[in-house]
Amino acid sequence: MSVEIRQHSPGRDNSAFIQAGHEVFRSDPTWVPPLHFDLDARLTPNKNPFFKRGEVTLFTAWRDDQLVGRISAQIDHEHLRVHRDGSGFFGFFDTIDDLEVATHLLQSAEGWLRARGATRMMGPFSLYANEEVGVLIEGFEYPPMMMMSHSRPYQGALCEAAGLVKEKDLLAWRFDDPELPPRAVRAWEEVKKMPEVALRSLNLKQIDREMQIIQEVYNDAWNGKWAYVPALPDEVKKTAEDLKLIVDTDIAFVAEVNGEPAGMCIMLPNLNEAIADLGGKLLPFGFAKALYRLKWKHPATSRLMMLGIREKFRKQRRYGGLSAAMYVETARRGFAKGYKWAELSWTREDDAPINLGIKMMGARVYKRYRVYQKPL
Repeated sequence: MSVEIRQHSPGRDNSAFIQAGHEVFRSDPTWVPPLHFDLDARLTPNKNPFFKRGEVTLFTAWRDDQLVGRISAQIDHEHLRVHRDGSGFFGFFDTIDDLEVATHLLQSAEGWLRARGATRMMGPFSLYANEEVGVLIEGFEYPPMMMMSHSRPYQGALCEAAGLVKEKDLLAWRFDDPELPPRAVRAWEEVKKMPEVALRSLNLKQIDREMQIIQEVYNDAWNGKWAYVPALPDEVKKTAEDLKLIVDTDIAFVAEVNGEPAGMCIMLPNLNEAIADLGGKLLPFGFAKALYRLKWKHPATSRLMMLGIREKFRKQRRYGGLSAAMYVETARRGFAKGYKWAELSWTREDDAPINLGIKMMGARVYKRYRVYQKPL
């Protein structure tokens, strides 16, 4: 039967787009349904600051009046300002194992992007580089961590059969060894002895100020990297609101030198572990269950989302061991709190210094994601 593509305006009718995920992943035991209210908010213009910098449309695919896939298409004007590469994005690319469905969805996204002047399509970005990125191509046996994408094993092959080619692979690392490398521990001990250096926990009572610090460090440390776009003030404010219920201040901290923010390490309890059995719904009892599992029981897993150091301190020889010290501090805090292991994600496959440092800490790659591109 022929494939029907329906276009949806974000915020006006997100329900079919959200439901498409449930249809595609229905038989996947490792998929964690995202919270419906959260995903709906991300796809609603007046609730997601991304819509101030970007344009978005949504498509669903139907066969015999049954949902069989979805895709988003978006223009990120901030990305275009920074990179000047003519790229438009696609995201939320989830389908049944059917090349015709995949091709029709990709063609719909291509046409929408081309009509807005894009000369290249890249993705999946859901909705941009600071959210879920890539098609999972290795590690299907593991559930997705919070704010990381998940895919059916056939999705990458469908991308390539439909004419997409590899742009870059992204790596997710698993760290679960409490026996830390002696060299890294020595660096941590040396840094801890420096009177001007402090590794202080985030202060939830001043979360807005803390998020400003994280924004400043992020925009400095990640500047110039692949797909980087600055974190803008309204996005940071929204993130601060979201983190108040999630953050564990025992495992998230800022590095200061003489009171000046020099780096930050943001590790979060794995929300997906707490909501895995809720089916995406918080009512009637889901909210209480999730809150108990996050705040009292707390998950066994966590995700190290960001660890970065501002450029001026990376260039100072005295603080050459600060990165290793921050990794050790994170590990020690996590194990002391009772977390069993953490995912470090994501890193680019070609970022040799970062990957080498993570590998030396004893972590191993356990998942791989692929970003695709296609000239338009």
